[in-house]
Amino acid sequence: MFQPGEEGAGGAKIMIDEGVLENVDRAFAIHITPNLPAGYVGCRPGAMLASTDELKVTVTGKGGHASTPHLCADPIPPMASMINSLQTSVTREINAFDPALITIAHIEAGTTTNVIPETAFFEGTIRCVSEHTRNQIKESVVRVCEQIAKAHKCLANVSITEGYPVTVNDAEEAARFASVCEQTIGKGSFFEFPSPVMGGEDFSYLLQKVPGVMAFLGVCPEDISDSLSAPPCHSNRMRISESALLYGVALHTAVALEGV
Repeated sequence: MFQPGEEGAGGAKIMIDEGVLENVDRAFAIHITPNLPAGYVGCRPGAMLASTDELKVTVTGKGGHASTPHLCADPIPPMASMINSLQTSVTREINAFDPALITIAHIEAGTTTNVIPETAFFEGTIRCVSEHTRNQIKESVVRVCEQIAKAHKCLANVSITEGYPVTVNDAEEAARFASVCEQTIGKGSFFEFPSPVMGGEDFSYLLQKVPGVMAFLGVCPEDISDSLSAPPCHSNRMRISESALLYGVALHTAVALEGV
């Protein structure tokens, strides 16, 4: 598949709807990562990557002069409380062995030093590795935000937009890939991830339709000795070892030939 729109547009789902999986019995994908040494490849059976839902919250109060907060309903304190309480709700309500992650990555409120704004806004991402926890955290987020807003005489408008589902590797295909990897790149080149990665992929839509596996290919630059210290995917400082991409080509070819 030469697929457009992976970063949020869900190109894989569109291609599925247009028939790309007709007569397809297995699926395979590789994602590069600078945080693995070049020449190493990893995956795991079961949940490999998380679901990716978007959270947007607008807190509405009553604006006014910063010198008279008692005449206002300041939306900033409840917004701050919501952000902290959402982290607490994850650790207190969600099973630690079926994790969820909430990251608030964007906040907006106010325009200057002496005006209490009418609204405050924040948004972020929710990541889960099971549909059960995914549904549970949505209920928790809405409840926490609405009740905190109410306690501060404000209103909270909470919007959760569903993104990609959990990426679930087929156990049999994961074992098959591990064998192919060792035969293709060399003994010791494959390792099994101990836990899922909290990133997300629209490859998940394919794995809902056919058995398959997504693996991670190490592309740490040659001048970095500790791959965990390398600037990761999505960093503006990310670099890769381009020679390691040859392993990806070899693995795609080997997986295809193994099924013939």
